[in-house]
Amino acid sequence: MENTQLKRLNRKNAGLTKELPIKVIQYGEGNFLRAFVDYIIDKLNKETGFNAGVAVVQPLAGGLIDVLNEQDGLYNLFMKGVKKGKELQLNETISCIQKGINPYDKYEDYLKLAEEEELEFLISNTTEAGIAYDEADTLNEYPHKSFPAKVTALLYKRFNHFEGDTSKGLTIIPCELINYNADTLKEIILRYAEIWQLEDEFVNWIENSNSFHNTLVDRIVPGYPKDDIEAYQNELDYEDKLIVSAEVFLLWVIEGDEKLKAKIPFSKIDENVLIVKDMQPYRTRKVRILNGAHTSMVPFSLLYGNETVKETVDDEFTGKFIKEAVFEEINPTLSLPEEELNSFASEVFDRFRNPFIKHQLSSIALNSISKFKVRVLPSLLAFQKKFNRLPLKLTFAFACLIRFYDAKWKGKSLPVQDDEQVMSSMKKIWELHSYNEITEKVLGKTEFWGVNLNEIPELKEHITFALEVIDNKGVRNGYEVYSEKFS
Repeated sequence: MENTQLKRLNRKNAGLTKELPIKVIQYGEGNFLRAFVDYIIDKLNKETGFNAGVAVVQPLAGGLIDVLNEQDGLYNLFMKGVKKGKELQLNETISCIQKGINPYDKYEDYLKLAEEEELEFLISNTTEAGIAYDEADTLNEYPHKSFPAKVTALLYKRFNHFEGDTSKGLTIIPCELINYNADTLKEIILRYAEIWQLEDEFVNWIENSNSFHNTLVDRIVPGYPKDDIEAYQNELDYEDKLIVSAEVFLLWVIEGDEKLKAKIPFSKIDENVLIVKDMQPYRTRKVRILNGAHTSMVPFSLLYGNETVKETVDDEFTGKFIKEAVFEEINPTLSLPEEELNSFASEVFDRFRNPFIKHQLSSIALNSISKFKVRVLPSLLAFQKKFNRLPLKLTFAFACLIRFYDAKWKGKSLPVQDDEQVMSSMKKIWELHSYNEITEKVLGKTEFWGVNLNEIPELKEHITFALEVIDNKGVRNGYEVYSEKFS
């Protein structure tokens, strides 16, 4: 069936005209939040009477808000995989999103969200680079560039509109994959409050009337299934431009107490949502193994010629490389029992092989440098410290990351997506004349890594040689030469 023959997806055509009060502000309209948080909220609405509408705020100047509003906030989520030993293929029309706002076009509409009477929650996923302070942001110059500045301005508006009412504070649950994400967001909000010279009463209201909850999220979301879109579209009675695909597996760990459990009835739905006192053990295991494997494989596998995660783990060379990187270089650096780590890692690789989903490597290439810092670099440095030698595969993957940011390979463009400043910086570095200079400059970028990596024994030598053999011999033969030299 041709898409031109299909009705447009909107609330009238879908028969989903019930309006919900805005209880949630969500920063981010991308695939992950729509397949994860909005799925959970939708399920809470349908099964527990949670009755929560979501207002989605576009965090960057470019985004999908216009398309989302064209479809009245509706889209279809296709979930495929294995759960409790059963093969599942599910489709849900997600209907909790009530409206989308682009603050770069209509900042006053964004601030007006602060006046919503029933607003209770603030949720976000602006990638690891999103929770950051930008000194250029001031209170009265719109739109704010940074996500924390936008949040501070909105909270200040709410504080003033409701005259400091202690019952109007928000439950703030960021989903960015940085450690202590909520604590970091709160710290930056308070920093803006100080820099902007906001009154002490507002600071007290932030501290005492709002709650901040660190989180861990886990679901593989390939996103828009462009290669199979006709098959997906044929399952629907209307055209959906925002179809999103995801695995069935889901884990959401939130630091909280009985008050949070009372606010959101997670226990009444059959989903893997945990409210715990300390999420650190869950986080370290997941970020280092699952996300570490993802981030390690993206540049390495794209340069090799693969396009999807499944192709990567199924391939004789790339699959062996990534598996050994996890089991031999990442797991030995973690403090949990070996059996538990290996069991979790095996489950991760089963998820990577999910035959139902095509997880494009290009779709997880966004902000690869900041992701590498958080997800892979700690394992690399911990391995070097523990064994007094560099982990060959993680180090080679690091070289592939640097090579990836040249943005071209064998006459083709690479799907590099990052902050403009990072892209510009890497472009200038790749204009240098030698691999030695390139390596030294990249490793010395403390704004990328938090430390000067030139100080790590032998790392500069390893990366320089790896870059040279990658360019001259390709990824597979280059790795063989590299491993022979440094084994």
